[in-house]
Amino acid sequence: MALLLSCQSIGRQFGAATLFDQVSLTVSDNERHGLIGPNGAGKSTLLKVLGGLDHADRGEVALRKGVRMVYVPQDPEFDPSLTVLEILERAAHEPTLVPAALGQAGFTSGDARSSELSGGWRKRLALAEAIVRKPDLLLLDEPTNHLDVEGIGWLEDLLISAPFASVVVSHDRYFLENVATHMMELNRVYPDGLFRVAGNYSAFLERREEYFEMQARQQESLQAKVRREVEWLRRGAKARTRKAKARIDAANEMIAALEDMQARARTSSVAIDFTASDRKTKKLMEVENLGHALGGKQLFSNLSLVFAPGRRLGLAGPNGSGKTTLLRLLLRQLPPDSGDIRWADALKVVYFEQQRQQIDPNITLKRALATEGDSVLYQGRTIHVNGWARRFLFREEQLVQPVGSLSGGERARVHIARLMLEEADVLLLDEPTNDLDIPTLEVLEDSLLEFPGSLVLVTHDRYLMDRVTNAVLGLDGDGGCGLFADLNQWESWLGDQRRARTAQARAAAKPAEKAASTSAKKRLSYLEQREWDAMEERILEAETRLEAAKESLHAPDVVSDPRRIEECYQALNAAQAEVDQLYARWAELEAKLS
Repeated sequence: MALLLSCQSIGRQFGAATLFDQVSLTVSDNERHGLIGPNGAGKSTLLKVLGGLDHADRGEVALRKGVRMVYVPQDPEFDPSLTVLEILERAAHEPTLVPAALGQAGFTSGDARSSELSGGWRKRLALAEAIVRKPDLLLLDEPTNHLDVEGIGWLEDLLISAPFASVVVSHDRYFLENVATHMMELNRVYPDGLFRVAGNYSAFLERREEYFEMQARQQESLQAKVRREVEWLRRGAKARTRKAKARIDAANEMIAALEDMQARARTSSVAIDFTASDRKTKKLMEVENLGHALGGKQLFSNLSLVFAPGRRLGLAGPNGSGKTTLLRLLLRQLPPDSGDIRWADALKVVYFEQQRQQIDPNITLKRALATEGDSVLYQGRTIHVNGWARRFLFREEQLVQPVGSLSGGERARVHIARLMLEEADVLLLDEPTNDLDIPTLEVLEDSLLEFPGSLVLVTHDRYLMDRVTNAVLGLDGDGGCGLFADLNQWESWLGDQRRARTAQARAAAKPAEKAASTSAKKRLSYLEQREWDAMEERILEAETRLEAAKESLHAPDVVSDPRRIEECYQALNAAQAEVDQLYARWAELEAKLS
């Protein structure tokens, strides 16, 4: 495989702090690299350095001549006055790539303006825009944020079948397991700051565990050697002889190596423990025949649930299916259109808001963590704000920073820190995992499993959903809902629902067509009647050819070949023209009947 990108011993400073140093890596054709690491390690900065959007303070980044590299940020921005189609046409390396990218990203039309798109569809647009640039190497920073479970599955399929290489910063463990051919962790615990493994996420975990076991054995052996040398030094070694001096120098080098190894081995983790109220009530909330519509669209109806201590409910559904709306109904921020929600007396509900707009970005970190004074009251204990900050891996000097200057992961930790101070019977969590690193996600999972109350969890992190929840409420986006054992069961049901609706729509169309045909036989001429009789079959055949042309245009081997794209695009246009012509002729015949 041809080498696309390499970097040797690169380092990057942020003020006085070193984000990373001595990092070396290579990316070759068709490789898909997953990049993980703790918050603040510099993953996004490293990705920008690779993409040429930021500079390395030392070391060298080399891109093979002629390689086209495209970078997609966490939160893509577009000109709000432009439509989806206009954005793709302006970015396209070749105009023929646009229809395929639209279809691949799931857009049925390119007429919507970018300002009208939800977060999930904006992310799909950013990915489609990257595709039409025809990259050889695609750099993606947290691409699964804002995508629903269906969207993440689409992205997985796209990257797996893509003709280009990719480097992806992500904390979605199932995504990394399914997509990555190579894994990298940016972390100061490694001597070179980066640990690389050929394989997916599970292979990475196995190799990393082996590495840490080997490091532990080396550290234990080195500690024994250092103890012997220290004892020798304490006996008053004479430095006059060359042999003694060489041994003293070697001993000092071993002591320094041991100190470096111990310093790198010291890691910290966020301490997450939500404050439960210890309420003994068996029914915390009860939902009966709940129904709600938004903008004329029915989100769900006849929904009945009982929330008791220990009930951990996952809430799944496509973007726009009503997940956040249901949380707001449970919070009594919205009145339901039908049905009833009953709360236990003095019920204490804590809400993790997806957009995290509850914290003023202009206040300092200190004031965000301790709203009054220099301490917080946590589970009946008074804790100084400095100690509370350390619990969430903040340094003392960060306390004077405004919240708005913190990274996404750091703001998420601030939000969790505030919620932990509130007593809760019920936790409502709307996408709490966005921007959290994997170690923090693991601590959050353990905390939610230990929480004695009830919780409702909305998350695109399928691993978290599978591990934490004991039931899943699935919404289909068309007013239907159901209760399931896990995500797999919901996804199977969702597929059945869509297939049933398609079959129902086709069945409903047949009587109308038959009635129109009967009427036509009475009023049309002999030749027109024969044409009318064959029209349904001709349209069906033409639409079948149209669907086949669409599928051919979206095929992975076609996307990478401009000549074949042009051929498929012409075939698609011809098929569409044939369908349009047949419908136009059908309309002419109907006009004669009026």
